[in-house]
Amino acid sequence: MRPLVIFLLTALFSHISVAQSDYNVCSQALELCPNVPVSVTNIGANKTVCPGCEDDFNFCFTANNTIWFKFTTNALGGAVQLDFTNLVFQAGINLGTALQATMFSASLPCDPASYAAVGNCVTSGSTPFALSATLNPSTSYFVVVSGDLPAPGNSSPAECAFDLTLSGTGVDRAASSISISASNTAICPNELVTVSAGLSACPDSGTYQWFINDTLVAVTTDSIFQTSDFTEGDVLTVQNNCYAQCPVTVTSSGIVMSVYSLSVNAGADITIQPGESVQLNGSSSSTTFVWSPAFGVSDTNSLTPFVGPEVTTVYALTATENGCTLQDQVVVSVASPLFIPNTFSPDNDGTNDTWEIQGINIYTDCFVKIFDRWGQEVFQSVGYSSSKAWDGTHNGNALNEGVYFYIIELRDAKEQVFNGSITLVR
Repeated sequence: MRPLVIFLLTALFSHISVAQSDYNVCSQALELCPNVPVSVTNIGANKTVCPGCEDDFNFCFTANNTIWFKFTTNALGGAVQLDFTNLVFQAGINLGTALQATMFSASLPCDPASYAAVGNCVTSGSTPFALSATLNPSTSYFVVVSGDLPAPGNSSPAECAFDLTLSGTGVDRAASSISISASNTAICPNELVTVSAGLSACPDSGTYQWFINDTLVAVTTDSIFQTSDFTEGDVLTVQNNCYAQCPVTVTSSGIVMSVYSLSVNAGADITIQPGESVQLNGSSSSTTFVWSPAFGVSDTNSLTPFVGPEVTTVYALTATENGCTLQDQVVVSVASPLFIPNTFSPDNDGTNDTWEIQGINIYTDCFVKIFDRWGQEVFQSVGYSSSKAWDGTHNGNALNEGVYFYIIELRDAKEQVFNGSITLVR
């Protein structure tokens, strides 16, 4: 069976056109959906001729050029009607001018030995006509349509394009719907909102598809959705698909979100040198705000206080208004206290003859050690300055060119340690 999902993801009462090749055989019978007109044709159709094949039946009429349809009754069953309208026959010599049609059940789909006729049979349908029957609940039925043959001696069955509409209490379904509700629709910026959806008359439901301003933002398997990504005037809706056969897409009415207008900006990130101070550049639409952490901030209730952190610090500006709170952050980065060169050339030319470390002189108790690539210590010093800088020797002997490794312990309050490599070039 070829499912009709690809054809009928539409609302009720839409009109569908389907290529005849899709339902020329019983195994590909076209699923008819309640109250959904479908345009079909038996032009170019054929029949399967063999004992026990799908067209091997002779109740009501003998198959000529068959096309196939099927439908399933609802849980109550009852009256069903299939209307054939807008019949347009192919004109030509020796072509029939009427349709033949009937409904039947089949305990074994497409096996003629299991066919059992239901309702009326039409053998001369040249103008709009209908098939009707009172049918069992939750049961699948087939419809076969064929063209009649003209007068004796001619052999070209009728070919016709027409519309089919299935209706009746035996196939009607309760109208599916979906509703939506939110924990709050008047919210603060970035406030988390919980939204729930409720389905009615929606068997075989699928996933919930959530939309903000008609843009899909989430798909969930349950009916709960949470987000803080709302702006003023956003419209939230949700969709789902009901019924496995002949699915119907239901969409909720929209919830309009009202987001209180509150802004806060802590300013651009800043880099300072050790010992420097800097003025923060915050802004806010509120008149109530505070900086944190408070330590080292000249005025926590000013948008533009001065700070002078010893280490890289994140400052948060928090604004409050109308019960709403909004926060933004700025990073004040403190540059490394040292500039440690990775090469020097002790060749006595008066330039770069020693390994000088900028900024280390303020750490009078620092400890510097240097090792060769085998791990042998070649230099150490407590305190480090231009007069103590390593000149590329060990015990008064010039060391070979190559890569050496250092450990610098500043022995400061933050116990900073630096390590890396130096290339000695001669």
